[in-house]
Amino acid sequence: MFLALRSTFTIFVKNLLPIRNMDKVTYNGLTFEPYLTRDDIAREVKRIAGEIKQSYADDNPLFLCVLNGAAIFAVDLFRECGIPQSEITFIRFKSYEGTSTTGTAKQVLGLNESIEGRTVIVVEDIVDTGVTAKELLKVLREKNPREVKLASLLFKPDSLQTGVKPDYIGFSIPPKFIIGYGLDIDGKARNLRDIFVLSEQQ
Repeated sequence: MFLALRSTFTIFVKNLLPIRNMDKVTYNGLTFEPYLTRDDIAREVKRIAGEIKQSYADDNPLFLCVLNGAAIFAVDLFRECGIPQSEITFIRFKSYEGTSTTGTAKQVLGLNESIEGRTVIVVEDIVDTGVTAKELLKVLREKNPREVKLASLLFKPDSLQTGVKPDYIGFSIPPKFIIGYGLDIDGKARNLRDIFVLSEQQ
C-alpha cells in the first residue's frame, strides 16, 4: 500500500515539473530548445549595467520594474549597477475604464514614489510591438521626471509597430516565442535560468 501511494505521489510531482530531455524543456505540450544561456544573459546584464553606471553613477535613478516578466532581470540589473543612491520599485501597467474619449485609460499601479525631477529607468523583459512601452512612457512623462530611459533585456525589431526603441538592449532577437528568465507560458517557466525558444518541430 505504501509503495503504491509513493509511486502515485511521484507521478503527481513529475506532472508538475517541466519535462527535460537533451537540454530541451516541455510546457503545456510544447517543446522549447535552448536559446540564450545564463552566461550569455549575465554578460549582457553586466554590459548594460556598466553603461547605466557610466551615465548615472552620481545620480539617484529610480529603476521601475514592470511586473511580472522583468522581475528577475530588474533585480540582477539593479544589483549589478551598484549605484549607491539608486532605488528600485515594482509596477504594473494596465487599462481601466475611464472618462477619456476612447473609454480606456492607462494606469500605473504601485508607483508610490514621486518621479518629478528624477531620472527614471524603466526595466522591461521584452519589447516587441512597442505599443505598451510607448503608452507607459507617455504616462510616466506626464509626471514630470527629468528623463525617462528604457532598458529591455530583449528586443524584437521586426515586430516593432511604434517608434519606441529601448535605450539599453540586451539582445535583439527575431519574432519567436521564448520563455525563461522571467518570461512565461501561462505563468510557468519564469524560474528557468536560461532562455528557451519554441521549437519549430512541433
